[in-house]
Amino acid sequence: VLAVPVLFKQALENTTVEEGKSVSLCCELTKADAAVVWKKGEATLQASAKYEMKQKGTVAELVIHNAEPEDA
Repeated sequence: VLAVPVLFKQALENTTVEEGKSVSLCCELTKADAAVVWKKGEATLQASAKYEMKQKGTVAELVIHNAEPEDA
């Protein structure tokens, strides 16, 4: 069986947020419940009080709480 690659149906878009607020980054995939890894540069982000990862069907979301300039 040939595995079909998971692709982005809707990629991330640049988002602006006030410092100290929360921001949500979403992307849509071609396959439901595909494994998603969020990274900043080479570093893999882990779920924490700052980073909240959600996934429902084909939509993956990263919420960054208390945004700071370093989160750019």
